[in-house]
Amino acid sequence: MQHLSIPAALVFLLASVSILGADDDMRAGAGMVAITPPAGVPLAGYYHKRGASGVHDELYSRAIVIEKNGVQSAIVSLDLISTRRGFVEKARELINDRTGIPSENVMISATHAHTGPVLADDLLFKSQGASDPAAAAFMKELPGKIAQSVCAAYKRLVEAEALAAIGNEGSITFNRRFHMRDGSVGWNPGKLNANIIKPAGPIDPEVPVVYFREPANKNPLAVYVNYSVHLDNVGGDLISADLPYTVTENLRKAVGDQLVTVYTSGACGDLNHVDVQWVEPQRGHENAARMGTILSAEVLRAWPRLEAVEGALQIKTRLVVLEIPKVSTEAFANAKEIVRSGNDRNRKNFMQLVNANKVLDVAEREGKPFQVEVQVITLGDYLAWVALPGEIFVELGLDLKSSSPFKQTIVAELANGSIGYVPTSRAYRQGAYEVVSARCVKGSGEKLVNAALDLLNACYSNATTD
Repeated sequence: MQHLSIPAALVFLLASVSILGADDDMRAGAGMVAITPPAGVPLAGYYHKRGASGVHDELYSRAIVIEKNGVQSAIVSLDLISTRRGFVEKARELINDRTGIPSENVMISATHAHTGPVLADDLLFKSQGASDPAAAAFMKELPGKIAQSVCAAYKRLVEAEALAAIGNEGSITFNRRFHMRDGSVGWNPGKLNANIIKPAGPIDPEVPVVYFREPANKNPLAVYVNYSVHLDNVGGDLISADLPYTVTENLRKAVGDQLVTVYTSGACGDLNHVDVQWVEPQRGHENAARMGTILSAEVLRAWPRLEAVEGALQIKTRLVVLEIPKVSTEAFANAKEIVRSGNDRNRKNFMQLVNANKVLDVAEREGKPFQVEVQVITLGDYLAWVALPGEIFVELGLDLKSSSPFKQTIVAELANGSIGYVPTSRAYRQGAYEVVSARCVKGSGEKLVNAALDLLNACYSNATTD
């Protein structure tokens, strides 16, 4: 098969689209490659440096490749805190070189595990150890390992069918922002806090499930699972995928050893696992296992409702420009001193440290706005995946789903790069942690949703008129 090379600049300056024939047989394959770093690597997720003392469970790059009429797409999930545009582009280039899958047809997202390696780059969270040689070594190898997982899936392409369903599990995810009695909006105010009035936002209990299997013998290939909850169960200094570890193990045991589970996080920038009305502590591998068991059970409960998804496969992408906050010279000087003196476990003013990290990151951009990618992959007029580049507030995800013309729309956050928290415009007026941390200005989240809806509506129009 001859593959056509499309210049990346042209692809991203214009909305790109690949349409696969609806009447042709589908092929699919799945693969996974361990990406676990060695002990000692700095772990991500907090505002101080902590090294990994060992491994509780392995981290993976997991991939599903879908082909129809000779055109392919790949969906990848990483057991990592986030994605960076740099390594996504390198991985896409390697994938294109080795398989012919166009770069713009590859969706790469992270689960947001807080017990994986810090991502070495020149902007975000230097205080976590991003400049450590072990972090740099991990980052250097990462694009190749992502490509290996996609190549493994590509080599296993077989005739396949896709089936989809939506489960519902509302008992293990909670909005972590609360209206407080003093009129403020609090963030993670603690269990049984008498000053809590009510949550400041909703949750998203949907559990989208997409299952790929061989049609003749029903052999399982892969299952894609998406859920909206912040992955910060475990803590500590052991490398772990957190909740998805239990989900993937349970589904493998229930469905078949050859099953590859691709878990992604839905819009959950303001959600977490903490039930403030439950006095018991919720932390550690035990709580991750409890939540993973509940979630995997809901996936299996949805199994009888799986229905075949057919039709054209389309991939569209768009670059969106997001402005950044302004930073004064005085704020920059203060931030440098706060970060220099505040990198320890006994911080007296956490929000001050959060803001200082944000100020330094934004200042290094020298006024240059973000250019981020919004990507959609759709199958027929039924199923859509949407990739968004940050920790997206749940209301943005809910708005996108409710406005989408597709029956089942899946939002994968931290995809194809990340700019950190993306709150709603309403949340900017309320403040608290996510807003203090946000590197983008008010209205950015709604801008991403509108771009995604433009792409979804275009895909739906194509699907229903072909």
